[in-house]
Amino acid sequence: MQNLADRTQFESAYRELSPLALRAAESVLGDRGAAEDVVQELFLALWRKPRSFDPARGTLRAYVLMLARSRALDRWRSRAAGESARARLAGEVRLRARDSEEPAEQTALGRESRRRLLSVVDTLPPEQREAVLLAFGGGLTAREIAVGRGVPVGTAKSRVRLGLARVREGLGEAA
Repeated sequence: MQNLADRTQFESAYRELSPLALRAAESVLGDRGAAEDVVQELFLALWRKPRSFDPARGTLRAYVLMLARSRALDRWRSRAAGESARARLAGEVRLRARDSEEPAEQTALGRESRRRLLSVVDTLPPEQREAVLLAFGGGLTAREIAVGRGVPVGTAKSRVRLGLARVREGLGEAA
């Protein structure tokens, strides 16, 4: 039985299982960098809560592979939701621009403002960008974001709040 609270046993498990977890995550995400993030988060969670692994329910190898796949799927879904929110936002922008009876210069200024907004949103840290897009592009509440990402509601709220503050700062607006 492996005691993940023991540093030596944890290091041994990491050396043995991290390449397998990386392959599992990369097969889901198709992105090595994102897969590496998943594996790092997975082992960090195991280090912080070693009792989350119950040897009575299966092997550590099976547990790590299941976590890698499931966390990679969560990240993939989150990425897909963010892309969907961006697409919806862009679609709304196009519809409003097409349906508006604004003079051409107003339409051009609005389009430039939207481009600037999207470019600022793209500079946010991934967690904040995702939270802002899910909240405003996807229409999700902080509670829905928290449940979907597996984080506390306060964390989801903070990500949205901090993301919006950075967007305001990036656009040169008073917070």
